[in-house]
Amino acid sequence: MSFGQGGPQWGSSGQQPQQPQSHWAPQPGMPPMGAPGTQTPDWAALAEASESRAKRRRLLMVGGGALATVAVAAVVAVAVVSANDSGDGKSAGELPPSGSAPGSTASQQPTFAETKPPPPPDPKDYISSADKDKAPLSAAGLFPGKDFTKGGAVYKKGATAETKDCGAVTNGPLGALLEGNDCTRVLRATYEKDGVAITVGVAVFDTEKQASKVKDAYKKGTIKSLSGKGVAAFCNTTICRSTANSYGRYAYFTVAGFTSGKDVTTKDKKVFTAGDDIAGLAFQQIHRRGEAQASAAVQNP
Repeated sequence: MSFGQGGPQWGSSGQQPQQPQSHWAPQPGMPPMGAPGTQTPDWAALAEASESRAKRRRLLMVGGGALATVAVAAVVAVAVVSANDSGDGKSAGELPPSGSAPGSTASQQPTFAETKPPPPPDPKDYISSADKDKAPLSAAGLFPGKDFTKGGAVYKKGATAETKDCGAVTNGPLGALLEGNDCTRVLRATYEKDGVAITVGVAVFDTEKQASKVKDAYKKGTIKSLSGKGVAAFCNTTICRSTANSYGRYAYFTVAGFTSGKDVTTKDKKVFTAGDDIAGLAFQQIHRRGEAQASAAVQNP
């Protein structure tokens, strides 16, 4: 007997029929459902299966990235080897160093022969011959200023004079010696300090050989003392100390004594010192004359 379509079917035995089996089929990799006859999924098992699949995907991605990195590195290495491979078939180790390779900057640097500047001219060359010693020459120019200082000693300058009559300003055989070697003129200057007066006389020759001959032959005689301009007469009738020397084409002489008229003895050290100081001044001024002309020759070759 039916009470409408789709209603329960009652068998003749009077027993209740079995519930139909569910058609929920498990997906591959999914755990089985709950107990037979239940329709509720096992959510914990499903979550565990999903996590396992996620881990496998991560591992696959990491492995794939590593392989990609290795592949890129291999490509770069091949490119580097190709770049180092020279066109002539030589390896990088066989190539010359960059400093000697053709076309390198070092090989293109210009080279110059080593040169040395010429040595400066010797000042003595310019005061050894009248041919080169052309600068103006006078007593006042050779002995300038109002005094001369040596160490702590200050010598006041007196009169100056010059003459072409070389024998006229000498005493004894010195005059004949000067004239015999063609002296051209004598320049004189006098200095004084503490009652000691000194006259220096510079005899001028054309060559160094003439001046040296006069110095070597000198035995006796003196240059005449020169008084005036605050310096009293000296060494006219008294014993005085004299010196002689030469440098270049110049021979120079000194005579030193007391303005008081006292004779000079070997104990009068200050007279010896004064004579040596003024003789040194003569040498210094002659040398400076040579220096000035040598310097001018360098600046105006």
